[in-house]
Amino acid sequence: MIVYGLSTCDTCRKALKSLPDATLFDVRDRGFPKGLLTRALAAFGSALINTRSTTWRSLPESERTRPALELLNDHPALMKRPLIDDDGTLHLGWTPEVRQALGAA
Repeated sequence: MIVYGLSTCDTCRKALKSLPDATLFDVRDRGFPKGLLTRALAAFGSALINTRSTTWRSLPESERTRPALELLNDHPALMKRPLIDDDGTLHLGWTPEVRQALGAA
């Protein structure tokens, strides 16, 4: 299981603590693996972009209107976190529904 997020994100840390077999893939440091964003955008659409983030609020309006794929590649911290790949099944966020689906406490 792979948790895509940021090493500094409290929510990602909570997910990792509850998923002992998971590993963190820091998208700010390493970028996104090829094809991951396309799959995630197909699954979650605009929900993949965290419009409540400081990064989003600091972007000029001209940046915000760019295609989501380009925006996320240029600003990985905009991704709602965590994005969890459980053997090919993607989960977004750390909601009670995601925790239940993953068997986490």
